Amino acid sequence: MRTQLQICGAMLGAGLLASCMVAPPDTFTINARSSEAEKCATITPATLGATEADARWIPADEASQLPGYCEVMATLSPVPGSAIGVVYRLPKGWNGKLLGLGGGGWAGNVTLEAATPGLAAHYATAQTDGGHPSTALFETEWVSDPVQAEDFSHRAIHEMTVAGKKLIAGFYRREQDRSYFHGCSTGGRMALMEAQRYPLDYDAIVSMAPVYSLQVQTSAVMRNNLFAQPGAAPGTAGLALAAQGALDACDVKDGVVDGIIADPRACRWDPRSEDGLTSAQQAALRVAYDGVRAPDGSWAQHPMSRGGEAEWGAFVAINGDHDEFSNGGGINGLLPVLFPGKSVDIKAMTPAQVVEARSSAFAKMYEATAPDLSAFFGRGGKLLMWHGESDPGPSPVATIEYVEAAKRADPVGSAQGMRLFLAPGVGHCSGGPGADQVDMLSALDAWLGSGLPPERLIASRTDGPMVRPLCAWPLVAHYGGAGDVNDPVNYRCIARD
Repeated sequence: MRTQLQICGAMLGAGLLASCMVAPPDTFTINARSSEAEKCATITPATLGATEADARWIPADEASQLPGYCEVMATLSPVPGSAIGVVYRLPKGWNGKLLGLGGGGWAGNVTLEAATPGLAAHYATAQTDGGHPSTALFETEWVSDPVQAEDFSHRAIHEMTVAGKKLIAGFYRREQDRSYFHGCSTGGRMALMEAQRYPLDYDAIVSMAPVYSLQVQTSAVMRNNLFAQPGAAPGTAGLALAAQGALDACDVKDGVVDGIIADPRACRWDPRSEDGLTSAQQAALRVAYDGVRAPDGSWAQHPMSRGGEAEWGAFVAINGDHDEFSNGGGINGLLPVLFPGKSVDIKAMTPAQVVEARSSAFAKMYEATAPDLSAFFGRGGKLLMWHGESDPGPSPVATIEYVEAAKRADPVGSAQGMRLFLAPGVGHCSGGPGADQVDMLSALDAWLGSGLPPERLIASRTDGPMVRPLCAWPLVAHYGGAGDVNDPVNYRCIARD
């Protein structure tokens, strides 16, 4: 970070928004008036400072509504042993903006599917495999390689961005007007890491449901262990009973009964025998709702949301058999770097061991927990955050805590440059009964264009008429009691209980 700040320090002093740029390279040997397809054919590894590079022109596709674009696949090797795979897509009719995209799980994402929304809007897109080629979301044995571990932790996204700016400057013969980053889950962690470690890389950042600390993995493990206790597993049927009990008690609090609890932390429903739950299930649910603290006061197991129980099976072994697709968030492969030289049974993990894991050298490199974003905010950077209230993976509680810590670290900068929106009834990145579709990128672009931070976002669903306003934290939407419940005008943003 110091090197980047030193190089671009004058920009910080001037309070400029534009990213730290590079001069257009001289590696494009044909006339600047040549077509994009012709320029694409001249790209070499030197064009972007890569060890390998291959470029091809992809014609426009009316069916997918994609413009023609130059697809550049390359390998970056900033340090010995590093092999960071990157893919850039440079569209005809470029809108003048760079869009960096994050990955998911323990992998990057270089797919066209991930790039399509931005590419269709004529962004130049940048993606990376995170420094290792595996696309398996929860295989983590590769972290034993310290170069790959550091590439994935923070270096890959930064190097992708630096090389992408160099490529853009040469291909379009000018620098980008703005640079944005967008990511959910692991991509949300990458987004926060960029704001924290490399504050000059992006002008504005979307961080959704960020898996920004290893508390996500430890929470997954401890929840699995919780429900593996004798008689504690709620199963699908038990969680349905719990969800109904919570909805009966709290759904109406936002003014409309719609199968969604707008403010789960204000819901005080307590599981009882009358709800059809056994005493062991009740006790386990209370722990799940309350969370578990570690000896140092941090979360060893984040709380889960009342009303979102139907989503838990996505990341929690609700049948008590430790069988869920994320394998405890992929923590098995991390054990050698979290507990060097020790044998740890994750089926008996303790809160004290959570503290030990988060004190490891790997955790210090991987976690994006630094709250001081003054360098990012100080240059005019914008951070737009979002989290589903019923997310059973990373907890909205953790995202709220990070936002509040960032506010304390830089009250003025965060007031001007950060907004958080919580989505009631929504699971991890999407899904659940809530309104899960929000155009975060357009909201971010409008913020940069107008200078006015968003205080409301409009969320919808692709499979039905539900439309809801999302209010900037700490406010929550409340239906006024009259008019169409799917018309955002009939809601107001009020203080939470």
